[in-house]
Amino acid sequence: MVAELKSANFKQEISKGYVLVDFWAPWCGPCRMLGPVIEQLSEEMAGKLKFAKVNVDDEGEIASEFGIMSIPTVIIFKDGKAAGQKTGAAPKEAVKKWIEDTLAK
Repeated sequence: MVAELKSANFKQEISKGYVLVDFWAPWCGPCRMLGPVIEQLSEEMAGKLKFAKVNVDDEGEIASEFGIMSIPTVIIFKDGKAAGQKTGAAPKEAVKKWIEDTLAK
């Protein structure tokens, strides 16, 4: 399951453990391609990290805080700090490998 984050709960949700956050927008074609990949991985990798998304149109302040200039951008946070970042859509296996490599650091 992928949680929808808003400014009211963002800091709290990323503060503990590993949390993958997908910064996206409904009008973004590559975002719509990456969304189902993130959903599938959230089921496959449940227990390893939490999955969440931020709609940059609705939550522009969060996007600005993390310097999001292109979407989709995915950031993995560890205890509230960015541990890895990837921009653009990619096949499921490539995204999964990036997640695993980031968690192994």
